[in-house]
Amino acid sequence: MNFRRGLRRDEPEINFIPLIDVLLVILIFLMVTTTYSKFTELKVDLPSASAEALATRPDEIVLAVSADGRYLMDAGKPRLVAAPALATELRRASAGREEALLVIHADAGATHQAVVGVLEAARQAGIARVSFAAQTESGGGAPARSPRR
Repeated sequence: MNFRRGLRRDEPEINFIPLIDVLLVILIFLMVTTTYSKFTELKVDLPSASAEALATRPDEIVLAVSADGRYLMDAGKPRLVAAPALATELRRASAGREEALLVIHADAGATHQAVVGVLEAARQAGIARVSFAAQTESGGGAPARSPRR
């Protein structure tokens, strides 16, 4: 005899209503406790240097980065250098120098990518000492340098 013939088995249900209620309470809590910062109100003071000029300069290679991303290298005579050939030119300029120092004069309007391209080319050329030229506080005169290792 089969006594269970008339009984149907109910499928289990998952009730999402309590889960949605809990998530809405958590969402409201996060919205109330979050602080929103406005990046338009962020004030950044760019660094300036007030160091005196060095009396003796080490072997340095001066490279200027213009606002439009062009590179001007001053190793004896100023010349424009193309971006793909920058590592080769830096390697050639640092040949024979024990501790060559690369001084980067980047325009304030130059893109970060142009400056990072110079740093990558210096790494490929094997130049370990890199310095950025900064404007003095008075705004004129020779730029102050602080070597970075």
